[in-house]
Amino acid sequence: MRAIVLDGPGPPEALRIKDVPMPEVGDGWVRVKVQAFGLNRSEYHLRTGVATNAKFPIVPGIEAVGTVDAAPGGEFPEGRTVVAMMGGMGRTFDGGYAEYTVVPASSVIPVRTKLDWATLGALPEMLQTAHGSLYTGLDIRQGQTILIRGGTSSIGVAAAVLAKEQGLTVLSTTRNPARLGALRELGVDHPLVDDGSLADAVREIVPDGVDVALELVGTNVLPDTLRATAVHGTVCFTGMLSDVWSIPDFYPMAVIPNGVRLTAYGGESSDLPAEALQRYVDLVEAGRLPLKIHRVYAFDEIAEAHRVMEAGGAVGKLVVRVR
Repeated sequence: MRAIVLDGPGPPEALRIKDVPMPEVGDGWVRVKVQAFGLNRSEYHLRTGVATNAKFPIVPGIEAVGTVDAAPGGEFPEGRTVVAMMGGMGRTFDGGYAEYTVVPASSVIPVRTKLDWATLGALPEMLQTAHGSLYTGLDIRQGQTILIRGGTSSIGVAAAVLAKEQGLTVLSTTRNPARLGALRELGVDHPLVDDGSLADAVREIVPDGVDVALELVGTNVLPDTLRATAVHGTVCFTGMLSDVWSIPDFYPMAVIPNGVRLTAYGGESSDLPAEALQRYVDLVEAGRLPLKIHRVYAFDEIAEAHRVMEAGGAVGKLVVRVR
C-alpha cells in the first residue's frame, strides 16, 4: 500500500509517500481502508519535533475515515463505514496518513451517512475536540456567553457552530481582519480582531465578562482570556496555535483572577459518544451544522497541505482525500 512516512522531524517535504507492507491486524484491532483524513495541529507538532512521545519512522495521522477492511475480533462487519481517531494513532503506532491503517477497536466509531468522504473526513477530530472542550471542559449551558480564542482554526470553527446550536451567544476571534466575515458567516454574534489584548474589548460587549471561554491560542494569551471571564466563569485551555505551551514562573494568584475557574481538555475518542457523533453527522448532512472545509488535497499534495497548516493560512479544516 501507499503511505506517507515521516522518518524524523523536518520541513513539509519530510513527509514522503512510500510503498510499505500492508499492516497486519489482530484481535482487538481493526484495519480500516482509508478514504480521507483531516489534518491536525498535533501532526504539525510531530513533524516539527515539538511532540516528544513519538517513535520514528512513523506514519502520522491521528484520525481517518473509511470502511472496515478486517476486524478479527468481530467488532465491526467488513465494509462498515467508520471513523477512527486518537488512541495512539500516529504517535505510538502508524496512523491515518495511508491507504490502510490498523487501530484499536476502541478508537473506531461506526457512522451512517451519505456525506462524501472529504466532508466526513473533516469531522472526527474536529468534532471530538470541540465537543469535549464545550461539554467536558466548559460544561456549557443554553443562554451563556462564550469567548472562543482562535476562532478561525478548525476547532474554533466547530466550537462556534456547536455553541450556537446549543443556544449560546458567541464571541470569536481572528488575528486577520479580513476573516471577520468568515466568522459572521458561521453565525458568530461578535467577531473580534485579536491583537493579543482582548479583555477590555470583550467587557465592552459583556461588561461582567463571558460565562465561559475556550482558549485555543496558547499560554501567551491565557492570562488575558482569564481577565475576560466573569467571576465563577470557566476558561478551558485546549489549544496551542501559538506553540506557546507553558507560563514561565507560573504563580496562580497573579494569573488567575479571583473566582475564575481554569480547566483544560485533551481528551480521547471515548469523549465523543457514538450517538453524539451520529447526531452531528446527521446535522451536517441536513445542512443544519455549517462546518467549514478550507480545502481538500490529493494524497500527493500532503507537503503543500502542511505548509498551509503551518502558516495558519486556513479558515476551517484541511482534508486529504486518499482515493
